[in-house]
Formats: sequence, C-alpha cells, structure tokens
Amino acid sequence: MLPNQPPTDNQTQRWKFAQMFGLSRRNPLMISRWVLRWAVVGTVCGLFAGLYWNVLELLTHQLHQFQGISLLIVMPLAGLIIGLVIHFLGNPGEIAVIVDNIHFRGGRLDARKNPSMILASLVSIAAGGSAGPEAPLVQVTGSFGTWVGDRLKLEGEDLRSMSLAAMAGGFTALFGAPLGGAMFALEILHHQHIVEYYEALMPAIVSSCASYLVFAAITRLGIAPTWHFPQYRLENIDDFAFAILFGIIGAIAGWVFMWIFRSCDRLFAHIPTPIYLRTTLAGLGLGSLATLLPLTRYFGHEELETVLTTNFSVVFLLTLALGKMAAISMTVTGGWRGGFIIPLFFTGACIGKAVVTLIPGINPALAMICTMAAINAAVTRTPISTTLLLSKLTGFSPFTPILFASLVGFFLAPKVPLIAAQLKSQQEAIH
Repeated sequence: MLPNQPPTDNQTQRWKFAQMFGLSRRNPLMISRWVLRWAVVGTVCGLFAGLYWNVLELLTHQLHQFQGISLLIVMPLAGLIIGLVIHFLGNPGEIAVIVDNIHFRGGRLDARKNPSMILASLVSIAAGGSAGPEAPLVQVTGSFGTWVGDRLKLEGEDLRSMSLAAMAGGFTALFGAPLGGAMFALEILHHQHIVEYYEALMPAIVSSCASYLVFAAITRLGIAPTWHFPQYRLENIDDFAFAILFGIIGAIAGWVFMWIFRSCDRLFAHIPTPIYLRTTLAGLGLGSLATLLPLTRYFGHEELETVLTTNFSVVFLLTLALGKMAAISMTVTGGWRGGFIIPLFFTGACIGKAVVTLIPGINPALAMICTMAAINAAVTRTPISTTLLLSKLTGFSPFTPILFASLVGFFLAPKVPLIAAQLKSQQEAIH
C-alpha cells in the first residue's frame, strides 16, 4: 500500500483487531518478547498462588479443629490478630482500592501493602471468615505486575496491561478458568458496559494460561470441575424462561445482600479506632453465627458440596442463605480480608435449591447455577466472567442459560454498585 493511499477495509479490520489485543505498535520480534514477558509473569503468579494455597490449607486444617462454643473464643482471637497485623503493617485495602489504582494511578499497585494483605487474609480465611482468597491473590499478583513493569521501565498502557495481566494470573489460579480470569480482570473495573482496557485482554489471557498450568501442577486443583452438580442437558427452550426466572430471583437476592452489607458497614463505622477493636467484634459476630449455622463458616469452597448432597428443608436453606449474607457482610465490613465471589456462589446455590425443593420438576442444576450467576453478576457487575467461571467450576457445558441469568442479574442490579469505585470510574470516563 502506498503512503498516500487510504487503507482498505481488510487492512482497517486487521489494524483494529491488532489494536484490540495490544499488538498494533509492535513488530513480530517485539510480540514474541511481550508474550514471553506475560507468560513469565503468569508463571510467577501461579507459583505464588500455589504456595499461598498450600499455606492456607495447612492453617485451615489446624483451625478447623475448633467447633461449636469454642468459636466464641477462637474467632474473636483471630480477629484481634488480624487487626494487630493491619494496625502495625498498614491497611492493605480492598478491591475498591485496586479499581481506583488501575484507573487513576496508571495501573500502579503498591507492593508495600502485600505483607499486611498476605498475613491478614491467611488468618481471616483459615479462621473461618466468609471471604475467599481471590481478593488477596489479585492484589498481590497485580502489584508484582507493577513491579515487573517498573523494572522494564514501562509506562502508560503497557504498565497498566502488565498489572492487569498479573491480576488475571492470580485470579485464574484459584478458579482454574484462564478465559474467565482474564475477563474478570477487565470486567471488575467497570460499573456498566465501558471496557476501556481491551488492549490488556491478550496479556491477561497469556498470563492466565501460564498461571493456570503452574497452579494446577502444584495443587492438582482446577483441572476437573470443583463442584459436582446433578447432570443437565439443554434440550428444551423453556429452560431459558427458567434461566431468566432464576436470574430475577438472584438479582433480588443481590439487592438483599447489598442492603445487609451496607447496614453492617454503617454499624461498624460507629466503632471507634483502633482497627483491632472492629476486627475482634467482627470475629465475635462470626463466631456466634458459625455456632448457630456451622455452614456459614469459611468461604464455601467445600461447604457448597454439602448443600448439593444433603436434603435440607426450604426454611433451613433460606435461613442459611441469609446467614451467609450476614457472614460475608460482617467479614468484609468488619475488617477481615478476602473476596466474596465464592461465598456469593454458595448463597445463590442455597436459594436456587430452596426454590427447587419448594417447586419440584425444575432441574436443580439449572436452578442453582443460574441463581449463583445472577447474584454474583448483580453484586460484582461481571456477567461475562461470571458465566465463564461457573461453566468451568460446575462442569455445566451448555453455558448459554448461565449467560442469560448473569445478564438478568446484571441489568436488574441497583444503580449504585457495591464497589463504589466502579461507579466513580464510569463518571470519570463520561466527564
């Protein structure tokens, strides 16, 4: 093509495609170098995630021995330890801080907060807080991506893409879904449909694949489905109507959860500093709840299997769902550290199974998984990655019904998101 000739339609399409995946400014040699960098970052993220998971399992095994009334002592004591870690090592922040840093600090995540996050989250999760390891993994690995970017003297979108690639690697390690993890790293940043950082998609996918292989080799997790749901085959178009119905039910559950969460946040806001007073009181609340409803303890990775295999009553399942919502809220707003994606999946499974128990004839796998998808999409605003994650975690191969439910939950979610930084970033983008 001569310099003065306009590009053809095919050339324009190829350029847009390359730009979408962050390759438009790089020649083939540079592309190979970048792919190697993303793969190395993902490999290191997988190694860290594997080490973190093994330490977490060791601590959990030790603390799981405490049951019943003893939790009224053990969990407040764990809360005190968490608060002292944060008090002396600094507040590591939550997912809202990560979103802010990606948008307003050029994708730069602070590695100085990692010791506090690692120690506080390990104690939080191992002691039985209703929050999972996805948030700590995303923050620690994301900050490693920033560190690598600084060593390579990257700036602008290249630095941001490296941080996002590392975040995706950390998230993927836990869930075992490289595409879902890559999409989550981009999707969690936004309140609605604005996805600014599409150029980070290919770095995130490459990093996720490398991280997944390393983590799976270390832990043997993420290869097969995590939970064993009843078999399901998509053969009837009426199932899409059920998917939408359970999407509505999941969205309503999302509204209820966010009301409980914000109520707990207002309650803990009245507790004066220091932070270890709040975390200790949260531990007392979590211990009391776990004494009455043992399945609300921990983040639901193994407890969800109990819900699947046990014939609970409708009243118990709905009570358990409300109790889990309260446990998640007390965990996060009380200063304990962790993420709430798997706990939300647990809550959705309880609600879906309750409805199926009340109205037999509906496929239980369809009901539970669609409700799980809708409540998570309503709270986190991540319908695409939620669909991909649940399809992998549950072995639910016809994922179109999950997508329908996720989109219903997403579009019926409250206008103001739970992660306030998502709304802030959208407003900044508009203005």
